[in-house]
Amino acid sequence: MLNFDKRHDPIFKFLLLWAFILLLFSLPSQGLAQEPKKVLSMEAYDMLNAVPETYLIDVRTRAEYQFVGHPPKAYLFPYVFLSNTFTKDEEGNYTYQLGPKNKAFIEEISKVFKKTDNLLIVCRDGIRSGQAVKELLDAGFKNVIQVEDGFEGPEFPTFKDENQHKFYRQLAKRNKIYGFGHRRHYGWQYWGLPWTYEIDPKYIYPPDLRETKK
Repeated sequence: MLNFDKRHDPIFKFLLLWAFILLLFSLPSQGLAQEPKKVLSMEAYDMLNAVPETYLIDVRTRAEYQFVGHPPKAYLFPYVFLSNTFTKDEEGNYTYQLGPKNKAFIEEISKVFKKTDNLLIVCRDGIRSGQAVKELLDAGFKNVIQVEDGFEGPEFPTFKDENQHKFYRQLAKRNKIYGFGHRRHYGWQYWGLPWTYEIDPKYIYPPDLRETKK
């Protein structure tokens, strides 16, 4: 009788691999990082109109919310505050620096919304909203979605591929392309979705209302 070792049998190895994969997918997923969901502004607006218990959270600064405008019924919860630090950005433009981080961000949102609510997170251009979404998911919120094109949209032109982005921005700057470095070529305002300068106290950052009542 032949002495056959199953460990060297290709079919046995294949079956063993599949058993391991099935076991992996059957394990609880709490320890696995949830991949953030992303939608464009138009999709977010449709969700607000069609899906129950869906809310829009604006994580920009107070100044942006008031002076740049905001979607109606967007709840203001700044992810970071605007500092007094005057500096240059990566492209050499002068700017007031964002910061510090809002340490009460998760705490304040948790007082208003349930962990199962559908939360659409919007900022200016998708950077802060991406950071906020990850933090909310880590805090146990189940249905958090990033509005990736933002309220104003990223500066024109913008590409997801880093090399493409750098190349075409250099071309646009060198050739003085109309609209270079400006926003509103993407995002909520670009789509022509409703927005306003009017502020409803119902949607203002809650600690600001508590300060007003003192």
